[in-house]
Amino acid sequence: MIDYEAVLIRLSLALLAGAIIGLERAFHGRPAGLRTHSLVCVSSSLLMLLTVYQWDLLAGVPVDTIRVDPTRMAQGIMTGIGFLGAGVIMREKLTIRGLTTAASIWMTAAIGILVGMGFFSAAFFATFMTLVVLGGFGWIERKMPTRRFGHFKVSFKRQDIMERDALLQFIHLYNVKESHLSFELNNESNLFEYQMTIYAYNENAFYNLSNALMENEKIKEFSIVPTGD
Repeated sequence: MIDYEAVLIRLSLALLAGAIIGLERAFHGRPAGLRTHSLVCVSSSLLMLLTVYQWDLLAGVPVDTIRVDPTRMAQGIMTGIGFLGAGVIMREKLTIRGLTTAASIWMTAAIGILVGMGFFSAAFFATFMTLVVLGGFGWIERKMPTRRFGHFKVSFKRQDIMERDALLQFIHLYNVKESHLSFELNNESNLFEYQMTIYAYNENAFYNLSNALMENEKIKEFSIVPTGD
């Protein structure tokens, strides 16, 4: 017999867990926030409840036609959530955004599965750990010294090219290092271009470098595009 009180409790707990994680994402302005995470968690729990009570729902069906395998339902849920997670991953030039939100959606689905199966203790700990990772670990990442990468392009007139070593010494003055240096000559615009990956530990280094580049009369064009987020 279906225990409707247990069904309501499990769906309510799934809604609460999804909403808590969704609020954290919404607070940080992510595209998948309160409503998305809430619906993901509740829907995952709902589908798992289907496997829990399938004997009651299919009471008149021959026993040999029923396959009680909750793990297959869980696998199907996680496969579907993968497509939803891919929808929040965005590429902005050379930067990839949304990976953390996609991972939080996947985790929310897993929590919903746990709640639907009645594994409340694991669901509680998973919700708590998810909040710690999204909030606490994010603070740690912002505080710890990390390399900030960017794609750097700078152009000179063909007859007034800055030497490679001089350019590298120039960017080193602003605590910026380089790698993967390449060269390109555009005959149409008559511009010679350096391209390279640059990195720094100071978050203001790229900004200071760009200000210095604007004051250099030899430089015709330049761009610094941060990569990674």
